[in-house]
Amino acid sequence: MIRSLLWLMLCVMPALATAQDEPLRLAYKGELLSLNHTQLVAREPLPPTLDTPLGSLWKLFVYAWLVDTGAQEPAYECRGQSKEEVYCCTVGGKIERDQALVKSCGLYFEPSRLGIAAGDWRAYWQARQAPSWLLDLPSVQPAQRISVVELLKVLATLPAQDQARRVLLDVLLNAADGNVVGELGGRLRVKTWSWLGDRDPQSRQGGFAGWTADGSPIWAGGRGTSQMVLRHFGQALSTVLPVVWPVDAGRCVEVGLFSKYPVSRVLAGERIAASGSLKGDYRVEFANGNALDIHSDGELFLLNDKLVARVDREEYVARVLEREAKAEPAEAAKALAVAIRTYLLQNATRNGDCLSIDDSSNRQRVAPRPASVESRNIAAWTADLVLAGSTVTYHSDQPGPDKLSWQQAVEQANAGQRYDAILLHAYPRASLSRWDNPIASCQALPGAQDWLQKQRRGWRPKLDSETGYNEVSTFAVCKLAFGRPYVDRERQRIYVRGVLTLQDRLDLTHEYLHLAFEAHPNGQDETYIEGLARHLLLE
Repeated sequence: MIRSLLWLMLCVMPALATAQDEPLRLAYKGELLSLNHTQLVAREPLPPTLDTPLGSLWKLFVYAWLVDTGAQEPAYECRGQSKEEVYCCTVGGKIERDQALVKSCGLYFEPSRLGIAAGDWRAYWQARQAPSWLLDLPSVQPAQRISVVELLKVLATLPAQDQARRVLLDVLLNAADGNVVGELGGRLRVKTWSWLGDRDPQSRQGGFAGWTADGSPIWAGGRGTSQMVLRHFGQALSTVLPVVWPVDAGRCVEVGLFSKYPVSRVLAGERIAASGSLKGDYRVEFANGNALDIHSDGELFLLNDKLVARVDREEYVARVLEREAKAEPAEAAKALAVAIRTYLLQNATRNGDCLSIDDSSNRQRVAPRPASVESRNIAAWTADLVLAGSTVTYHSDQPGPDKLSWQQAVEQANAGQRYDAILLHAYPRASLSRWDNPIASCQALPGAQDWLQKQRRGWRPKLDSETGYNEVSTFAVCKLAFGRPYVDRERQRIYVRGVLTLQDRLDLTHEYLHLAFEAHPNGQDETYIEGLARHLLLE
């Protein structure tokens, strides 16, 4: 019997190893790339015979139809009538269109719920020269196999793709507890898909389809669910995804240049420049006697004695990065770019269709010339990413609460920390989010945070004598939405209900101790942790 089991294991193990080693296939710009977990392993022309299950991608086409036709469908309300509601909302809650696409809530997009007639659907997609599988509404379902080449062609001209691209950044933000966006930044805007395995119905296959930041269609497929694909192949994807200027570089930003330094005159060679758009090289002379050479490609305007720049948002981020710091080390620069973009979101005012902000040491200083390729690449890599949950500030060398120090960020980057870890250290209560929907995953509990900080000072003599204790320098206390209190060690966050009751305070103390003993076996000993928490709090 034992010999038979050993023989069976020897037969199964190579098959498992093969399954784990099966590459991810990535279709992009006419090529099919094969990736292992860390890098590109093969490249070939995209074969016209390659097909894929439609999987959850059918929801993307219904979404495009709803947006493009101006539909005003009702939200989906979760009433506990279907097990599929786990992808939508909790019982008693509801979900709107954008979030339904991100969470892949199939119940929301059911054509029968939305009242989509098969004839209207066919006429709509025929007018857009869609392939046959998209014309027949009953065929638009997960099991339908489609040509990858055709899919990419449809995505290239998909209606409402501008809005879909913005919304789908949330897929990366939510994947693998935020780890995927740490590896890929803002370069992918995709809808995930999963379906039964081709050779083994008990297994799963999955991937994603959508666009890169510049609007180029992309598809990926591999073994495992879509979330497994994103989690396991994030590092390899990061090596092959290009850093490209986003197709929508953002609402225009109007910058009052040199707001603290009155301009005496602007010279084009020996000639005094006239009011209006500037193009070329100029010399700005200030009332205090200083002078500065600037360059404009038509984005700078002289309005009487005021200089104004009108640039895209991502160009603004790149110019501030260039003026306030520099584009290397890259991880520090990425962190600062996210802080710069967040500062703009939190502090700019509206001026018609533009955001308006001064160029000054009290706001953000802006380079009065086009940004370098290196700074633009950093802005493009982090395109649309902001922080939610904290007021964001930064300084060249002085860290503080909710303040990033560039000098410290450089040290952290040189020590191997990624940009998202650098941001988490500077803004422990904040979450990476997207520009037009900044939502924090940590709803801060300042009262609980203050209580714990105060208690720690009194506990210090006792805790310092405990083996394995390491006082945590930076952490956040967040509101628990549901379930039992817990600690997110990766983000140094404690999720509890508050500090109103004795049980609340015990929970907070207990979870803090888990964090403080993280690097020691005592941190995994529930009996030890609970006993120490009660000793600290009750004795």
